[in-house]
Amino acid sequence: MDEVKQDKQKTTQELENKGEIIYGGIEAGGTKFVCVIGTGPSDLKAKTSFPTTIPAETLNRTIEFFKKHSYKLNAIGIASFGPIDLNTSSLTFGYITSTPKPGWKNTDIFGTIRNTLNVPVAFDTDVNGAALGEHRFGNAKDMDNFIYLNIGTGIGGGGIINGKLMHGLLHPEMGHIRIPHNQKKDPFPGLCPYHKDCFEGLASGPAISRRWEKSAEKLPDKHPAWDLEAHYIALALVNYICILSPERIILGGGVMERSVMLSLIRDEVQKLLNNYINKPEITKNIDDYIVTPKLGKYAGVMGAIVLAEERTNFEAKKD
Repeated sequence: MDEVKQDKQKTTQELENKGEIIYGGIEAGGTKFVCVIGTGPSDLKAKTSFPTTIPAETLNRTIEFFKKHSYKLNAIGIASFGPIDLNTSSLTFGYITSTPKPGWKNTDIFGTIRNTLNVPVAFDTDVNGAALGEHRFGNAKDMDNFIYLNIGTGIGGGGIINGKLMHGLLHPEMGHIRIPHNQKKDPFPGLCPYHKDCFEGLASGPAISRRWEKSAEKLPDKHPAWDLEAHYIALALVNYICILSPERIILGGGVMERSVMLSLIRDEVQKLLNNYINKPEITKNIDDYIVTPKLGKYAGVMGAIVLAEERTNFEAKKD
């Protein structure tokens, strides 16, 4: 079986080298869409990005991007914000479902792209997509167990366990776990429309801005906002570490662009774990254990390219 898989990958790579296979990638984010054509970070034929507005306008711009280029796409991968329906037997497979993003609830993103562009489409979460991108091209190469967490407008997480993307009843919703909230120290009630003070409700970019009544970008590095933010992120990471035992944690998103965050989070994780998990990756080499994405803002869309490649291989095996 492994030999067949290797032969198929070899064939795909040979075709890519000849320019006979080209993929489309879509990172459908809650803030912006990123669309690319190519086979990887070193081979991009075209790319664009634009704000996520209402579904019809945003999806039309996506479709127009792919239509205006003459490349024949073998497949398109979509890495989408959610929650999304990944159950292929469901009537709403490929939909964005109970999202707090205004106007996007029950949007058939998968069907719209597939039916309009008439190409095979692969579909997963934006954070699973980012995990795939980092697994193939970035800071999680050759790792069978790691998580990717995006901390920005919202908070979402995905990753790979035992060499496979995390899927189950739905998909990971790491941003909506409940973490300790000392309301005397932090009286901010949280802003998640479903749970108020879940992880996302306390630690997303908008939560920072709402709590301090000032845009997070305008807060100086020594503002108490960042110690509190690192504390909340570390509380979540300790839960993921204890439950999933990831070999690495990759932290992306706009909040992580603040340069002080990584060191604050690493120190807080070590403090909270208190040497209970006595592994050198955490106790001695935490700078290599908790990292930012090598692909930066392109992790998600590069993962969408990998999704498209996997879809192409799946279609080839059916023939």
